Amino acid sequence: MTGFALRGLLSRKLRTALTAIGVVLGVALVSGTYVLTDSISSAFDSIFSDNYKNTDAAITGKTAFDVPDGTAPAPPFDESLLAKVSALPEVGVAGGAVSGEAQLIGKDGKSIAFGGAPNLGFSVDPEHQEFNSLALVNGDWPGPNQVVIDTQTASKKGFVTGDTIGVQARGEVQQMRISGLVEFGSVSSIGGATLAGFQLPTAQKLFDKPGKLDQILLKAKSGTSPQQLIDAVQKVLPEGTQVRSAEDQAAKDAAGTSDFLNFFRTFLLVFGGIALFVGSFVIANSLSITIAQRTREFATLRTLGASRRQVLGTVVLEALLTGVVAAVAGLFLGLGIATGLFKIFDAAGLTLPNNGLVFRGRTIVVALAVGILVTLLASLRPAMRATRVPPIAAVREGASLPPGRFHRYRALGAVVLTLAGVALVVVGLFVNGLGTGNLLTLLAVGVLLIFIGIALFAAQLVRPLAAASDPVARGSVLVLTILAWPLFSLPYWLLRRGYWGPGSGLKRAGGFVLGAVLNPVLLVVVTAMAIRRRVSSWEPEWPAEFPGVLIDGPAAGIGGQNSRRDPHRTASTAAALMIGLALVTLVATLGAGIIKPFEDAVDRIFSGDYAVAAQNNFSPLPPTVAAAVAKVPGVQAASSVRGGQGQVFGDTIQVTAVDEQAPSVLRFDWKSGSQETLGTLGADGAIVNEDYAKKHNLALGSTFSMTTVVGKSLPLTVKGIFKPPAGGSPFGDVTISTTTFDAATPQPLNLYTFLKMDGGVTAANTAVVEKALANFPNAKAQTREQFKDAQASGIKSLLNVLYVLLALSVLVSLFGIVNTLVLTVFERTRELGMLRAIGLTRRQVKRMIRHESVITALIGAVIGIILGLGLASLLAARLDEVSFAVPTGQLIVFAIVSVVVGIFAAIWPARRAARLNPLEALQYE
Repeated sequence: MTGFALRGLLSRKLRTALTAIGVVLGVALVSGTYVLTDSISSAFDSIFSDNYKNTDAAITGKTAFDVPDGTAPAPPFDESLLAKVSALPEVGVAGGAVSGEAQLIGKDGKSIAFGGAPNLGFSVDPEHQEFNSLALVNGDWPGPNQVVIDTQTASKKGFVTGDTIGVQARGEVQQMRISGLVEFGSVSSIGGATLAGFQLPTAQKLFDKPGKLDQILLKAKSGTSPQQLIDAVQKVLPEGTQVRSAEDQAAKDAAGTSDFLNFFRTFLLVFGGIALFVGSFVIANSLSITIAQRTREFATLRTLGASRRQVLGTVVLEALLTGVVAAVAGLFLGLGIATGLFKIFDAAGLTLPNNGLVFRGRTIVVALAVGILVTLLASLRPAMRATRVPPIAAVREGASLPPGRFHRYRALGAVVLTLAGVALVVVGLFVNGLGTGNLLTLLAVGVLLIFIGIALFAAQLVRPLAAASDPVARGSVLVLTILAWPLFSLPYWLLRRGYWGPGSGLKRAGGFVLGAVLNPVLLVVVTAMAIRRRVSSWEPEWPAEFPGVLIDGPAAGIGGQNSRRDPHRTASTAAALMIGLALVTLVATLGAGIIKPFEDAVDRIFSGDYAVAAQNNFSPLPPTVAAAVAKVPGVQAASSVRGGQGQVFGDTIQVTAVDEQAPSVLRFDWKSGSQETLGTLGADGAIVNEDYAKKHNLALGSTFSMTTVVGKSLPLTVKGIFKPPAGGSPFGDVTISTTTFDAATPQPLNLYTFLKMDGGVTAANTAVVEKALANFPNAKAQTREQFKDAQASGIKSLLNVLYVLLALSVLVSLFGIVNTLVLTVFERTRELGMLRAIGLTRRQVKRMIRHESVITALIGAVIGIILGLGLASLLAARLDEVSFAVPTGQLIVFAIVSVVVGIFAAIWPARRAARLNPLEALQYE
């Protein structure tokens, strides 16, 4: 039977390839994800290890509690510690450094940024080259008020050694001479990050850390072990500092990056899983059709003595071989996907660190295992059906597979699965106290069961939906034809007529003139004919070679009947597209439900005229920016919202701070307190949000203690409780006064600055604010509407990324429709031959296949859109930050896309069917 299975696969190479395409694409995304993230991880590991080359230990500041990476940097410490540790007998070499964000300014006066990559600034010490991770490529190391920049930035922005470049850190932009160009360590690319290196005193001044250090790197004296060095240093460390080995410090620095890469990997793998899930429907449907077509073949095997187990083994073996080939193909296609993703990110300005593609053994094992397992699982039901072929079917014409024992319970089972899935989703969303892992598991399993249940039940909906979709399919194809004809069909028609192509210039010119005249005329004619006659019976009398009109009444009617002939097959084919469109609809609906509440929240909170934010819309800004705009003539009030971390009741929370001018530009929905509370918090006043107050039983006048990142304990009294709007707010669980916040927070930063001006928003006011920000190129002033659009742009960008990733599942479903139609052409070969023999033209055959394809796509679109809206409504009911808003325009686009998918999916099968020779088709077995 093994040889029989191999010969069967080789005799059906086209069908096998089409069946495997879903697995190939899904495995390719899984493989590409691992290659991409492993390559980035390897590059980051090299970066962090290069940071501590020739280093045995590192001294850094220490926060009083663990904080999320990047949200609260460790406080700097006094530089006198450098001399103290240098004097230790165990220390061979010691070097101090400071670092921070240093925004380089281009020749156009704008800040230099490549995507969301960081702008790194740090001190360099040429005297201790053993600690230096930079390689000087050109020029010299920096002197006073000089800077070295990376070669990538210099090349892209046209800077050379000796040029002057602007640098903005904690204060106004400063002009510095470029003393040299540098490259970082051993990695071929550090991504889109910009590098700026300074002499230590210059860096301390820029980063507002006079007499302070962020780090001391240590090399042990000969004969001293790293642990002995650490033990000796530990004895002289002041409070607020810590010492780690070089390996531990590199791991600590990389922790945030590792967490992000793990999330990024999981995020991409989810979409690879979705593509494989959709691909499993394609495989199951393709195998079911193939097995149905091989009924007589399996019956002959049973007649010759093959057992049911042998038939089962044959089908499973064919699926196994298909899965192996598809998984291997997808595995290596993943290398191309990873390379393409690097280039796409690079083109978008988000250059990722890269030190060459990393192809690990884990990638091979996971990709192959997933691809093969999905294929085998998808083949089980079709394989079981193959075993039910009775031997007598070998001698009967048109024999079909008998239904299984549980076939009559299919609809009931589908309903039970769907309800079970909905129940799991509801439990996951509305039951409190579930851990993150349990919550995600319940949601994933619930949604999976919903998809499977709906896909099984969809067969009951095919006939009514197909009937309802028939006129829609005719009308939509007609509209697309009218729109596409001038662009695509007219040149082809002119070419056939000889007006376009090789020939005299006059003849070609005449063709273009004729085309320009015919375009509007034919559009009017076609539209008038469509209105005058019913679409279902309209058959225009164009010349035989004219390809422009795609509608045909009789052919379309046969196509509609074909879609209803086998509801289970149509439903299974539509299910693949249904899943993709359900998820796309879910994303679009949630996006609309997030953006609208956010915009409403801004309108409710922000009562000023202008907002000052970073150019990238999300980076915090130093207080010097707010101080500059506060001096602008005409400013009635300028208030900033600071952000940081604190520890209250044993938990790390977001802490914000406001100043006494906040009541003039900010509005709160007060449960306790008033607008005046914002400006009168004083040294110990605090405002908490309603949920936080309920969680910890806080009321007006309640007292509690908050620990700051530097370990200072702040006694606080609740002076106000507010209810944040549904769209969220920039305020943390606890809000205190700016004075109290600054006294306990090193290097405070503003999240936003809000302005209220005489006369409101005017061209003159905008100009004067922008002039004040000229010395801070990394900041920008925005009106309320501009601020809302800029903040929402991040959400929209994320939605676009999700659409692109979900497009892969739609692509897989397109191949599923192609596969079904091609297999249907094989199955209906004799039928097509008969239709051709009684007068059906090639064009009508194409239209018949196309119409069936569009109806199938519309069925998948209708079910998918409704299902997506249902899932979105459940999430919106659970999440206060999300409202249920139907994105009508986007849903119309999705429906149009589904029609286009149906048309494109039918191109090849339709051409294949039209090319059948009627006489040969009538003799097909």
